[in-house]
Amino acid sequence: MTDPIIAVLAFDGISPFHLSVPCLVFAEDRTALGLPRFDFRICAVKPGPIHTEAGLTIAAPHGLEGLDGADIVIIPSWHHLGEPASPPLMEALRRAHQRGALIVGLCLGTFAIAAAGLLSGRRAATHWACSEQLQKLHPDVAVDASVLYVDNGDIVTSAGVAAGLDCCLHIVRARYGAEAALRLARQIVLSPHRQGGQAQFIEHPVARSADADRFTQALDLVRATLGETHSLDSVAEAAGLTRRTFTRRFQ
Repeated sequence: MTDPIIAVLAFDGISPFHLSVPCLVFAEDRTALGLPRFDFRICAVKPGPIHTEAGLTIAAPHGLEGLDGADIVIIPSWHHLGEPASPPLMEALRRAHQRGALIVGLCLGTFAIAAAGLLSGRRAATHWACSEQLQKLHPDVAVDASVLYVDNGDIVTSAGVAAGLDCCLHIVRARYGAEAALRLARQIVLSPHRQGGQAQFIEHPVARSADADRFTQALDLVRATLGETHSLDSVAEAAGLTRRTFTRRFQ
């Protein structure tokens, strides 16, 4: 039985973190955890060394031909959102999809998949901050700005940055079982399972209690008069509380 082939696309300007996400999950030998040994490939979108966003230079051993025969093709990010994927890349993605490879877009990698026409009429996720731009560029895609990842069966797309780890762990769970995914999550110290429908973030103001405001007021007074002597009674008075109430509530 041949090892499953994982092809990860890389390009000039890629973030090392985004590239490291599929590397962490699929590139290392995890056979002791119940996973197969993967034939892991870094494939350059264009020939030549890859200059990352952080100044590191990577020599990719494969070009787009590395996608041939791949079981899973992962686009871990994308560089210029207004610049569509090149015709050779789009054709390589379409060929891989047509022969049954799982296509995965992490974070802004969803833009490249959408440019190839593989998300038309389908739900997709990307980084919440870029979801509106993805929707404008590809109005035929149902962009969900709130979820961590969307699994369409043959195409999986995820939200930004760390959500890529959740997405890769989901793929492990779907293909190789919950137990293997749990062992892997423990190994890389990651939450075992975050549902794809979980919100990317919750934008609510942090609730402040009346006590918190009173204590802040008292502490501000103390900081402003550090040269003076402060008693428990004076600090309680600054907070607008009795000594007894202040000592009971201040922890």
